[in-house]
Amino acid sequence: MTESPTEVLYEDRNLHKGHRYIKKGNTLIPCPSSVDPLSLEADQELIHVLDKQMGRLVIEWDASWVTKSGFGVRSAEAEAMRLVSKNTEVPVPEVLFTDFSADGAKMETETEEPLKPNCHAPKGLIAMTIIPGIPLQKKWDSLDDEAKESTCLQLWDLISKIRNIARPQELEGPYQCAADGSPSRDPMLEDLQKPVRPLTSDLELRARIYERYLHCGGSRYKNQLLDMLPQSERSVFTHADIAPRNVMVDEQNMVTGILDWESAGWYPDYWEYAQIMRPAFWGDWSVWMEKTAPQRWDLEGINASRKVLF
Repeated sequence: MTESPTEVLYEDRNLHKGHRYIKKGNTLIPCPSSVDPLSLEADQELIHVLDKQMGRLVIEWDASWVTKSGFGVRSAEAEAMRLVSKNTEVPVPEVLFTDFSADGAKMETETEEPLKPNCHAPKGLIAMTIIPGIPLQKKWDSLDDEAKESTCLQLWDLISKIRNIARPQELEGPYQCAADGSPSRDPMLEDLQKPVRPLTSDLELRARIYERYLHCGGSRYKNQLLDMLPQSERSVFTHADIAPRNVMVDEQNMVTGILDWESAGWYPDYWEYAQIMRPAFWGDWSVWMEKTAPQRWDLEGINASRKVLF
């Protein structure tokens, strides 16, 4: 039997960001944007590739749910969303089920009969509900000053709710860790030693950044950096990657959800602010976030470290 010239195997290399496909068994056919998922045959699925980068694949299935799979997809991200959903009214995707079997973990099911897609997840897979709206990144430049201010104030309000999440009793030991207690994968905090040493205090966290600074060739502030870095004895729950690409808004510019919780965990209370103030490529977003911030920190030491570490 001769295959259709537009039909390809269902493999990662044949999936392209932004494209839609009809999946039937182990084959894909390009799909026009006008196709309604309800019009498909029983053995067909409509998939939309939302993102594909760094060994990770984000796919929308039949316009009703989303999977994130691939290298670096960890249980910590699912735990972060569960933690926020359970303890706040901050809108986040609901975790439907997870599969970290490639890492030696068992399937974790949040629904009685989840519809698991037949896809390969070499490191992990998280299935979740869809957050309505469009990414703020697509709207930001067209917003007027009033809308920009309103959106930023909404975000700071949601961040304040996240920061108030009580630390689970089993995570009382570490000063800084991911949502499930595992070590952070933030490049600034990556341990140069194996096994990874836990960060149990603010001093240990600053010492880790300083150690990495010297290791990567930093010399200008080798005698001052440890004291230049912000100091805080308070560790709070933190998204750690709040950016326009991870914020969903509706037509009235109301925030409908926050996505991508892979970096979330327990960090010093200045960390969210420091991450938001990173050099950005989306215009004046960080400027407006600074204008509306309920509290500001001196980031001289953080910025000096970033110039060497990134």
